[in-house]
Amino acid sequence: MMTTNGNTIGGNTIGLIRRAALPALAVLIIVNFLGYAIVGSNGLLSLGDYRRLKTERSVELAQLNDERARLAHRAKLLDPRRADPDLADEMVRSELGLVRPDEVIIQIKP
Repeated sequence: MMTTNGNTIGGNTIGLIRRAALPALAVLIIVNFLGYAIVGSNGLLSLGDYRRLKTERSVELAQLNDERARLAHRAKLLDPRRADPDLADEMVRSELGLVRPDEVIIQIKP
């Protein structure tokens, strides 16, 4: 079937599809990126998870800092130049299982 300008109706349709394909592909790519920006693993909706993880990690960091300070203090007490005799005695007894005859052992469950 011919139109007044010499093009067929089928030819106009195919030409229209070819002209619209590149902008449609660009729109699909942009929509894809926007979708990931909103609901992706690093998107806006995961911001709450990041805040929750930050709070959990802050608590964990505080606990680790406390543990590190405790261990640093204990290491300072075990310095060979001036070791704390009570701590050294406690460690030797716990490692070797030594008890004096006049001592009473009270076991405490952890």
